Amino acid sequence: MQNIITFPKLGLEFKVSRAAFEIGDFPIFTYGLLITLGLIIAVIYGYKQCKVNSLDTDDFFNMLILAIPVSIICARAYYVIFSWNQYRNDILSIFDIRSGGLAIYGGVIGAAAVVIIYCRKKKINIGVVLDMLAVGLLIGQAIGRWGNFVNGEAFGTVTDLPWAMTIESDGRITAENVHPTFLYESIWNALGIIVLLVYKRHTLFNGELFCGYMAWYGLGRMFIEGLRSDSLYLFGTVRVSQMLAVLTFAVGIGVIIIRRRRMLKATQAENGKGECG
Repeated sequence: MQNIITFPKLGLEFKVSRAAFEIGDFPIFTYGLLITLGLIIAVIYGYKQCKVNSLDTDDFFNMLILAIPVSIICARAYYVIFSWNQYRNDILSIFDIRSGGLAIYGGVIGAAAVVIIYCRKKKINIGVVLDMLAVGLLIGQAIGRWGNFVNGEAFGTVTDLPWAMTIESDGRITAENVHPTFLYESIWNALGIIVLLVYKRHTLFNGELFCGYMAWYGLGRMFIEGLRSDSLYLFGTVRVSQMLAVLTFAVGIGVIIIRRRRMLKATQAENGKGECG
């Protein structure tokens, strides 16, 4: 269960084990540990933001307890739906998530749905909680993408760039001189954390930071997805995640522009009334 990942033109070689350790005969995969690490850091960030945003910590953890399983189910469902030929003859394999097959977009949709439904029922400001979720998602995604590195997956097409990557899995070359798209996305998400934390000081409405997340992640993903060699396709020609990335970017930017324009017009109208009075 070992991968040898090299960057030939840079003279770098990494030997990584997909299994971090074993409990008896049960392997604990490094990918899962990295996902868990990202989740823990994101939870710590969210917990500290509860006081800042006057959110009851009980509500925070209730949402978390509900969101984690729903996110996993949605991430798996997203992948299975667009890879149906892989599972149609072995339905039980759908439940074997340890063999891979989770799509981040499905997980994000699931988490956002839980937050929205819970906040509506508890009459909590949805925008405030979504803004907290935005930074947490990027934290988890930036760290989680390194799980793809360990697994030797989520790589791109062939390239002659200096940082081209070659993967040898269990003695067999599975990719040679390809884009390390996992790295592109991890770096993009890490930069996004900084961008959102700076942008946070300049937001004008609740939910704007989450819209910023949608725009930032969508912008990066639409280009990175175009380089990947393992994309999920709709009708055999349209890259599903790339299409969704374009939509995510457009909605995020669109909502920010529309809401800010409305607020500006409202402020100008108020100022005009004041002058007349």
